[in-house]
Amino acid sequence: MELDVGWLMVIIGLGLLILEAAQPGFFVAVPGTILIVLGAVTLFIPEIAQDYAPVIIVVTAVISCILTITFYRKMAPGQKPLSTSMDNLAGKEGVVVKKVTPDSIKGKVEIDNQMWSATADTIIDEGKKVIIISSEGVHIKIKEI
Repeated sequence: MELDVGWLMVIIGLGLLILEAAQPGFFVAVPGTILIVLGAVTLFIPEIAQDYAPVIIVVTAVISCILTITFYRKMAPGQKPLSTSMDNLAGKEGVVVKKVTPDSIKGKVEIDNQMWSATADTIIDEGKKVIIISSEGVHIKIKEI
């Protein structure tokens, strides 16, 4: 009977690992690993599996969690979110993509592949290169280069 349970755990564990390989991020690698280890111990050392099953489960879970997290971090390293704060806009250069006029923020400027509403002290036509003087709220103040 113990052999049947051991094989069942190993087979289910392998199935979960195959599922994880087919659908990365499904997060069944940890329970799959636990089942494989516990099933193997049940098959080869049944008296230890019977007495120490909770300890085997916890130790296997911790180790497989660490390995799984490490694997996924290397597979898809975290990236800093793309954000631009107002502090680092001054001095950057961009191109006007929609005419910029004084006292209006309807003008548009492209800076580092991001679109910004813009205003200026003079009219600046599309296609002109500009530099950012300052940023105010969600728009920028520019001048033609």
